[in-house]
Amino acid sequence: MYKHILVPTDGSPLSLKAVKEATALAKSLKAKISALYVIAPFSPPLQGDGYIPRVGELQAAYKKATEEAASKALKKAEAAAKAAKVACTTAHVVDDQPWAGIIKAARDGKCDVIVMASHGRRGIAGLLLGSETTKVLTHSKTPVLVCR
Repeated sequence: MYKHILVPTDGSPLSLKAVKEATALAKSLKAKISALYVIAPFSPPLQGDGYIPRVGELQAAYKKATEEAASKALKKAEAAAKAAKVACTTAHVVDDQPWAGIIKAARDGKCDVIVMASHGRRGIAGLLLGSETTKVLTHSKTPVLVCR
Protein backbone atom coordinates (compact mmCIF):
# COMPACT_ATOMS: atom_id res chain seq x y z
CA MET A 1 0.00 0.00 0.00
CA TYR A 2 1.73 3.18 1.15
CA LYS A 3 5.51 3.03 1.53
CA HIS A 4 6.43 6.73 1.73
CA ILE A 5 4.31 9.29 3.59
CA LEU A 6 4.80 13.06 3.37
CA VAL A 7 3.68 15.02 6.42
CA PRO A 8 3.85 18.82 6.20
CA THR A 9 4.18 20.55 9.55
CA ASP A 10 4.27 24.11 10.83
CA GLY A 11 5.02 23.13 14.41
CA SER A 12 1.50 23.85 15.67
CA PRO A 13 -0.33 21.41 17.95
CA LEU A 14 -2.72 20.61 15.10
CA SER A 15 0.07 19.76 12.67
CA LEU A 16 1.73 17.69 15.39
CA LYS A 17 -1.49 15.67 15.54
CA ALA A 18 -1.08 14.98 11.80
CA VAL A 19 2.56 13.98 12.44
CA LYS A 20 1.40 11.46 15.04
CA GLU A 21 -1.24 10.08 12.67
CA ALA A 22 1.31 9.81 9.86
CA THR A 23 3.74 8.08 12.20
CA ALA A 24 1.10 5.58 13.36
CA LEU A 25 0.10 4.89 9.76
CA ALA A 26 3.74 4.46 8.73
CA LYS A 27 4.39 2.06 11.61
CA SER A 28 1.37 -0.09 10.75
CA LEU A 29 2.37 -0.21 7.07
CA LYS A 30 6.13 -0.50 7.66
CA ALA A 31 6.53 2.71 5.67
CA LYS A 32 8.79 5.72 6.08
CA ILE A 33 7.81 9.36 6.55
CA SER A 34 9.23 12.62 5.29
CA ALA A 35 8.42 15.68 7.38
CA LEU A 36 8.29 18.97 5.49
CA TYR A 37 8.27 22.61 6.56
CA VAL A 38 7.49 25.27 3.95
CA ILE A 39 9.04 28.72 4.40
CA ALA A 40 7.64 31.79 2.67
CA PRO A 41 10.31 33.69 0.73
CA PHE A 42 11.71 36.92 2.15
CA SER A 43 9.68 39.94 1.14
CA PRO A 44 11.35 43.23 2.09
CA PRO A 45 9.19 45.96 3.56
CA LEU A 46 8.64 48.81 1.14
CA GLN A 47 9.26 52.39 2.10
CA GLY A 48 7.69 55.46 0.51
CA ASP A 49 10.59 56.18 -1.82
CA GLY A 50 11.37 52.51 -2.55
CA TYR A 51 14.57 52.60 -0.50
CA ILE A 52 14.95 49.79 2.01
CA PRO A 53 17.62 50.42 4.63
CA ARG A 54 19.74 47.42 5.65
CA VAL A 55 17.82 44.98 3.44
CA GLY A 56 20.70 42.50 3.62
CA GLU A 57 20.56 42.46 7.41
CA LEU A 58 16.78 42.05 7.36
CA GLN A 59 17.04 39.19 4.89
CA ALA A 60 19.71 37.42 6.95
CA ALA A 61 17.65 37.80 10.14
CA TYR A 62 14.54 36.49 8.35
CA LYS A 63 16.44 33.48 7.02
CA LYS A 64 17.85 32.68 10.45
CA ALA A 65 14.47 33.00 12.19
CA THR A 66 12.56 30.92 9.64
CA GLU A 67 15.19 28.20 9.53
CA GLU A 68 15.15 28.02 13.34
CA ALA A 69 11.34 27.70 13.30
CA ALA A 70 11.61 24.98 10.64
CA SER A 71 14.24 23.12 12.63
CA LYS A 72 12.15 23.26 15.80
CA ALA A 73 9.01 21.96 14.04
CA LEU A 74 10.91 19.24 12.18
CA LYS A 75 12.63 18.05 15.36
CA LYS A 76 9.18 17.42 16.88
CA ALA A 77 8.26 15.30 13.86
CA GLU A 78 11.58 13.48 14.02
CA ALA A 79 11.08 12.75 17.74
CA ALA A 80 7.59 11.34 17.14
CA ALA A 81 8.92 9.07 14.40
CA LYS A 82 11.87 7.96 16.50
CA ALA A 83 9.58 7.11 19.42
CA ALA A 84 7.50 4.92 17.09
CA LYS A 85 10.64 3.43 15.48
CA VAL A 86 9.67 4.77 12.06
CA ALA A 87 12.26 5.96 9.53
CA CYS A 88 11.99 9.72 9.06
CA THR A 89 13.69 12.29 6.90
CA THR A 90 13.15 16.02 7.23
CA ALA A 91 13.38 18.95 4.86
CA HIS A 92 12.38 22.55 4.54
CA VAL A 93 11.67 24.32 1.28
CA VAL A 94 11.05 27.92 0.30
CA ASP A 95 7.86 28.56 -1.67
CA ASP A 96 5.51 31.52 -1.77
CA GLN A 97 2.58 29.10 -2.01
CA PRO A 98 2.85 26.46 0.73
CA TRP A 99 0.39 24.14 -1.00
CA ALA A 100 2.53 24.15 -4.15
CA GLY A 101 5.68 23.44 -2.12
CA ILE A 102 3.93 20.50 -0.48
CA ILE A 103 2.78 19.02 -3.79
CA LYS A 104 6.21 19.49 -5.35
CA ALA A 105 7.89 17.80 -2.37
CA ALA A 106 5.47 14.87 -2.59
CA ARG A 107 6.14 14.49 -6.31
CA ASP A 108 9.91 14.91 -6.03
CA GLY A 109 10.11 12.51 -3.08
CA LYS A 110 7.89 9.95 -4.80
CA CYS A 111 5.55 9.94 -1.81
CA ASP A 112 2.49 7.67 -1.93
CA VAL A 113 0.28 9.78 0.34
CA ILE A 114 0.24 13.19 2.04
CA VAL A 115 -0.98 13.32 5.64
CA MET A 116 -1.80 16.84 6.79
CA ALA A 117 -3.87 18.78 9.27
CA SER A 118 -6.86 21.01 8.65
CA HIS A 119 -8.41 23.61 10.91
CA GLY A 120 -11.77 22.82 9.31
CA ARG A 121 -12.62 26.46 8.65
CA ARG A 122 -15.77 26.93 6.63
CA GLY A 123 -17.82 29.77 5.25
CA ILE A 124 -16.37 33.28 5.38
CA ALA A 125 -13.44 32.27 7.62
CA GLY A 126 -12.40 29.59 5.13
CA LEU A 127 -12.83 31.97 2.22
CA LEU A 128 -10.90 34.83 3.79
CA LEU A 129 -8.14 32.81 5.43
CA GLY A 130 -7.88 30.26 2.65
CA SER A 131 -6.85 26.72 3.28
CA GLU A 132 -3.57 25.18 2.29
CA THR A 133 -5.16 21.78 2.87
CA THR A 134 -7.99 22.53 0.45
CA LYS A 135 -5.51 23.70 -2.16
CA VAL A 136 -3.43 20.55 -1.75
CA LEU A 137 -6.60 18.44 -2.02
CA THR A 138 -7.71 20.15 -5.22
CA HIS A 139 -4.33 20.28 -6.97
CA SER A 140 -2.51 17.13 -5.87
CA LYS A 141 -2.43 13.89 -7.83
CA THR A 142 -1.08 12.21 -4.69
CA PRO A 143 -3.76 10.95 -2.26
CA VAL A 144 -4.27 13.17 0.79
CA LEU A 145 -5.33 12.08 4.27
CA VAL A 146 -6.69 15.02 6.29
CA CYS A 147 -6.54 15.05 10.10
CA ARG A 148 -8.65 17.26 12.32
